[in-house]
Amino acid sequence: MPSYQPWYHGNITRSKAEDLLSKAARDGSFLIRDSESIQGAYALCVLYQNCVYTYRILPNEDKKLSVQASEGVPIRFFTMLPELVEAYYSPNMGLVTHLQYSVQWEEEVEEEPEQNSHPPQLPPRNIPLDQASKSLSDIYLAKLQHMDLSMYGHNYRQLQCLLYLQHLPEEHEMAIQEYFRTSVCLDAEQVQNGNPNLPGLKKLIMAVCKNLNSEISRVMPTLEVFHRTLDQQLSPGIGPKQVGGTHNPLQYYQLEQLTKLLYSIEDKVKGSVFEYVGFDAGPRKSLIPVVTFEVKQESLGISTKMFLKVDIESGKLYFKKSKDGPEDKYFVHNKILQLVKSQKMHAKLVIAVETEKEKVLRKEFVFDDTKKREGFCQLLQQMKNKHSEKPEPDMITVFVGTWNMGNAGPPPNINSWFQCKGQGKTQDDTADHIPHDFYVIGTQEDPLGEREWADTVKGVLRNITNISFKQVAIHTLWNIRIVVLAKPEHENRISHVFSDSVKTGIANTLGNKGAVGVSFMFNGTSFGFVNSHLTSGSEKKLRRNQNYASILRFLNLGDKKLNPFDITHRFTHLFWLGDLNYRVEMPSSEAENIVSKIKQQQYQELLTKDQLSMERKESKVFLHFAEEEITFAPTYRFERDTRERYAYTKAKATGTKYNLPSWCDRVLRKSYPLVHVVCQAYGCTNNIMTSDHSPVFASFEVGVASQYVSKQDPSSAPPGGIQIMNCVAILSTKSKTKFFIEFHSSFLEKTVKTTEGENSEHSDGSIKVWFGNQLTPIISDPEYLLDQHILICVKSTDSDESYGEGCVALRAAEISYTEFQITLTHHGEKTGTLTGGIQLRTSEGKPTEKLYGEAELRHRTYLFDFFLLRSCSNQPHDISNPNYMGVSFRGGNVIDKGWSYSMPPRNVPCGGQAGKEPKKGYDVSTRSPTGKPKMKPMSLTYDFSDRGENGKTSEMFDNPLYGSVTKSHGRSKDQDQQQKDLLIPPDVLFGSSKTADGDTDRPPVPTPRNRSYTCSENKPQPPTPVSLHPPSQKKPVVPSRSEGGMGLSRPPLPAKSRPGVPEPQTPKPRDYRDTSELTSKHRPPGRPGESRKDSKEPTQVSRQL
Repeated sequence: MPSYQPWYHGNITRSKAEDLLSKAARDGSFLIRDSESIQGAYALCVLYQNCVYTYRILPNEDKKLSVQASEGVPIRFFTMLPELVEAYYSPNMGLVTHLQYSVQWEEEVEEEPEQNSHPPQLPPRNIPLDQASKSLSDIYLAKLQHMDLSMYGHNYRQLQCLLYLQHLPEEHEMAIQEYFRTSVCLDAEQVQNGNPNLPGLKKLIMAVCKNLNSEISRVMPTLEVFHRTLDQQLSPGIGPKQVGGTHNPLQYYQLEQLTKLLYSIEDKVKGSVFEYVGFDAGPRKSLIPVVTFEVKQESLGISTKMFLKVDIESGKLYFKKSKDGPEDKYFVHNKILQLVKSQKMHAKLVIAVETEKEKVLRKEFVFDDTKKREGFCQLLQQMKNKHSEKPEPDMITVFVGTWNMGNAGPPPNINSWFQCKGQGKTQDDTADHIPHDFYVIGTQEDPLGEREWADTVKGVLRNITNISFKQVAIHTLWNIRIVVLAKPEHENRISHVFSDSVKTGIANTLGNKGAVGVSFMFNGTSFGFVNSHLTSGSEKKLRRNQNYASILRFLNLGDKKLNPFDITHRFTHLFWLGDLNYRVEMPSSEAENIVSKIKQQQYQELLTKDQLSMERKESKVFLHFAEEEITFAPTYRFERDTRERYAYTKAKATGTKYNLPSWCDRVLRKSYPLVHVVCQAYGCTNNIMTSDHSPVFASFEVGVASQYVSKQDPSSAPPGGIQIMNCVAILSTKSKTKFFIEFHSSFLEKTVKTTEGENSEHSDGSIKVWFGNQLTPIISDPEYLLDQHILICVKSTDSDESYGEGCVALRAAEISYTEFQITLTHHGEKTGTLTGGIQLRTSEGKPTEKLYGEAELRHRTYLFDFFLLRSCSNQPHDISNPNYMGVSFRGGNVIDKGWSYSMPPRNVPCGGQAGKEPKKGYDVSTRSPTGKPKMKPMSLTYDFSDRGENGKTSEMFDNPLYGSVTKSHGRSKDQDQQQKDLLIPPDVLFGSSKTADGDTDRPPVPTPRNRSYTCSENKPQPPTPVSLHPPSQKKPVVPSRSEGGMGLSRPPLPAKSRPGVPEPQTPKPRDYRDTSELTSKHRPPGRPGESRKDSKEPTQVSRQL
């Protein structure tokens, strides 16, 4: 706009425009805002009879403006917006009513400028050469030739080095030139062949320091004799005295500088050569050491000390009776079948292994504590990953770190940050050297240059893991920076890398506050990372909320085809980190009391006053994001160089300002429904003290999807179909318009749009719209489709702007027609709900089995059928595991926090027929990390066989490594309410009288065995007799609620294998001891509806690794 216009509101949101017009409450009130759907266009919003009508103002090729008004009205063109507005004050111009009252633009209160509101000075560029096109030798020879005074400025020491350079001994000058000409390339070849010792560099150092070595050898004995003489005390009681006179430290300083210089030369040459050739190109000894755990073995009530030795490199697990005992008893990685975690004794673990005679041996151990047990499980997982023959991973780990550096450089040692050491949810020491697949580091008030900081982080990771990580992306906005590093073996799996930034400083023009982001694809999974530094000040909570909304709207990452969606819907996994600056909202007079509670580690009362938690609870920011439970001290504001004292007062010209200790630095996440993400660590360091903030770390286990490769000719495969039925959207809007739905997904050839929906006014003033549509996927293979998601966008026909977006997982409809309910959001605000049903039709095919072990052991997973059998009571079982699949099964009133599926009434029994006796159930709801059904030989099982008094089953607990099952102890409260994905069994929905056995048209569904979750009742239910007589009238078999409504249909049983007339006895818990063995020959796999008399296993929750 050339000049100020009171009716022009710039880029405010559609919902904000509706609010302003509703407050005006007069017909003919209007405003103009920027269009959300078309760049350079405007939206004219007019209020009439308490409804908002929106008209697009579009520019033509000559940049003249016209209004899309009613049909039949001549189109008029205008050069300027004021001219257009003046014309539409007249009636009969095609609008619902003529313009009468302009709604004034609300000015925002500007922020006070901060001390660090100036952009950082960029470090000078040393070499004006295009190094990318030159060889390593050419680069360094050019550097040697271009060394001049301009490189050093006015630094005396560097100027002195330059003068020395002009008078180098001729042999030294020739040796350096010869190294850069030939030897540096030979060193690079050595590194490529796996030798990181750089023999050429060592030869050069030896030649240059030849005389120095001989002089040191001559002087050192004299100094040692002199040193030992000074150690002898002259007489008792005579201590050291202050010696007067001047002291010349030149010799000591020069020796110290010489030592540092030699180390620095070696580090820099190694860093350059390693980065140039890719250090991981050659074989290298792993830094993950052999770890031995001291445990107690329970056998027949007798506790015996044992030692478990994990050797990741050889892929062996040793069972030893003494620490230095023989190592003749071990199991290789593919013989380790299952881990069973006790829920009553958090340090207990049962390991199921396969013996030479194809028997399953279960050994029970008790670790020193839960953290040791989790470290052991992580090491076994790493062993399975390392020796897996699977070409592509289906699960990776991601480190996310954030640190406000306070405009100070890092200390020499920051290893604890990357090893998740300090306070909060931390990892065991045994996991120190296990590398993550990705490291995402966000910094604020970072004084270093991009190259210097990236080299620092790479050097730290190289020292910890012995891996030279590849830089995926780095992006900086003033002092806000994000760096993404990845393992070298993932380089070819990463694509579509984007980065962007948004300024939210004063008037949204300064970059002292704002956000930087990076996104990329990892095979078939999209990742987004946002590092933000929001407005500071305890009283500026609303401004921080506005910062968040601006970042959501204007940060341009991910697939450009998903323009209607903000970044919260564009990625399979989105991680938001940074100095969010939300404070503990308490009176300044409570400062001492707050510090006292922190010293006593009483964080819960303070967290109830945490601004971010309160704003999230009211759905004002970070809607549907999850955060792990905070169990560490506030990370701001410390006195520098100590973590013992908080500096909560600050003297200013206007008086004393209080900065109460607060959790300013946070990590949050949001993922698509029914995908795997588990937080393994969340805390802060306590030994990095150069800033007034402590670094915060988090690590996640994340499911990923592989790139799909068809196993058959696509033309010969039968077409698939996705039926979206009975869709009803309830929109919170006063707009008077028609709506349609856009479906976006990678399985669609192009964006699919529905026809206009049928509107009706809802009782609370919102609009109710009915839709329905058929989608045709480009690939009908279930292995591909079940990993996909549908992004849904409800749009208006008049302005083509979004009124709400959501996401549905196709895996929810894996079995048959399934109802869903999702929350619609737009620009981070809830705008309505969408309910409907989805039915998936795929081609016949068995999904690829994802294994960490050997392929030939797949059939042996059937040995664990007995882990999955349990009775189904009349009351639905309560299973909650949002960490794993994004699903939370609950009864009663459930607050919708994202993706949800409706649930049948509680009085419907598991069999699907009211008043009939329940049927024997089994759990087949196994999921891969991405949600896929799969089978793996090693699993992790949550064991509920530990019972307290009166036989009551103990409650489940939050597992630090794999997430919780029912009760949130170490999990965020938001996860307890998030993703209410509840499925209605199809037979309950439609009351079908056709049995599963009688359905001849339905192809058999493969029965996976991995990642299944079953759970016993919190209260024991009386045993219900199960009749094995075939009923006179066949009833549909419906998965029980305890199976999460996600259970797969089992194939029909052969007639000869159907159970006979005798009724089974009620199974009793069986206590397996050290010598208990289950022979596969005598343990046939379980069948649906079949009860084995010899199956007496306690109810468990099983998770395949």
